[in-house]
Amino acid sequence: MAEQTEKSFQKQPTIFLNRKQVQGVAKRKDGRFVRNVGLGFKTPREAEDGTYIDKKCPFTGNCSIRGRILTGVVASMKMKRTIVIRRDYLHYIRKYNRYEKRHKNISAHLSPCFRDVQLGDIVVIGQCRPLSKTVRFNVLKVQRSAAGKKSFKKF
Repeated sequence: MAEQTEKSFQKQPTIFLNRKQVQGVAKRKDGRFVRNVGLGFKTPREAEDGTYIDKKCPFTGNCSIRGRILTGVVASMKMKRTIVIRRDYLHYIRKYNRYEKRHKNISAHLSPCFRDVQLGDIVVIGQCRPLSKTVRFNVLKVQRSAAGKKSFKKF
């Protein structure tokens, strides 16, 4: 059974829960809808074995990845199931023949299958349909960071 933390009953729309019991047949494990997002990204083990329900998850929900694939550093985790990614880059100033540091912040949906994400971790995000006012990306892969300190990293 799925984790029920919301007021409304949470279930995967592709799984039928009220199947009739057949006598003499051993009860099998409940089905779980899991998808391969493609593009060379592996489905996390937690997405296959977990009991969470997330309709915006690219692995178990109704959200396809298309468009851009970006890399960034986790800057903030203060929202529920949403993180802020910081992307650093260099901008060339022709007049001075130099570069200046710039950055962009991108909000991305973090599925519950990625359990221990911390500030400073490097994540790969993929573009999807708009999930809310500011969220248009979904986390696809998390890599541990060597240094937890916020530093300039060019991608």
